Amino acid sequence: MNKDFLALSDWSLEDLESIFSLTRELKQKQKEGTPHQRLKGQTLGMIFEKSSTRTRVSFEVGMFQLGGHGLFLHSGTTQMGRGEPIKDTARVMSGYCDGVMARTYSHAALEEFAEHSYVPVINGLSDLYHPCQLVADMFTVTEHKEDYRNLKYCWIGDGNNMANSWINAAAITGFELRIATPKGYEPDSSIVSLAEKAGARIVLSNDPREAAEGVDVVTTDVWASMGHEAEQKERMKAFSGFQVNSSLLGLADPEAIVLHCLPAHRDEEITDEVVEGSQAVIFDEAENRLHVQKAIMTSLMER
Repeated sequence: MNKDFLALSDWSLEDLESIFSLTRELKQKQKEGTPHQRLKGQTLGMIFEKSSTRTRVSFEVGMFQLGGHGLFLHSGTTQMGRGEPIKDTARVMSGYCDGVMARTYSHAALEEFAEHSYVPVINGLSDLYHPCQLVADMFTVTEHKEDYRNLKYCWIGDGNNMANSWINAAAITGFELRIATPKGYEPDSSIVSLAEKAGARIVLSNDPREAAEGVDVVTTDVWASMGHEAEQKERMKAFSGFQVNSSLLGLADPEAIVLHCLPAHRDEEITDEVVEGSQAVIFDEAENRLHVQKAIMTSLMER
């Protein structure tokens, strides 16, 4: 396992299974009320360029439960916001913290930070990937399905950082992934190409109903992610027909589950009926951010 966790492609299937195993252990300990302070006395520096609910709360609470401390830093109130070079901030924070989590716009900036950091760096979200969310999604599938690898998955919506992360997961696990996006909103072609070279079974489509046919897992995200708010009206028009609703879900396997990384714009990309329906495991998925990230931090930071 690499020192840093910037993308799911950093890991092998063995690494992923190890994280799943540790997640189950830590989640069980928390449910039992059993102390599990495996990062006692350690500090995670948390850098945020983007607003956050789940990422901040889950990392900060996770560090507390592991016996450590999560230090919140908004980039606009640090010297990074006044032009300090990324490499300087990385070196300084490495001297103060035992690990760093960053939620950024630029993935290249995150890679630069990791290059100059002496401690593990975790991607809390970038414009290219959202790997912690994806691991939480996959772990949620393992809790609701017996064999998560022998399933069919579909992604409906924007070819964004979550779509890219699902492509990485398909390359690692070998499951079938269907991605349906409007024309012009496809996922990063270089990421698709690398995944296919690694043996990923990916089907790209502009037809959401075709993608959803018979699948075991249906997943989506908002149509206008952070940084694309100015395109909201344009995207609403482009994504018409890509809503995850009861009609679309009816094409999937009757036992299919529904994922959404949240926040959801109910009755836009997904209907309120589906979110509140029996097939949605969205809030299990949200909770699992905490347990998965505790496993990731423990694996990278435990002494």
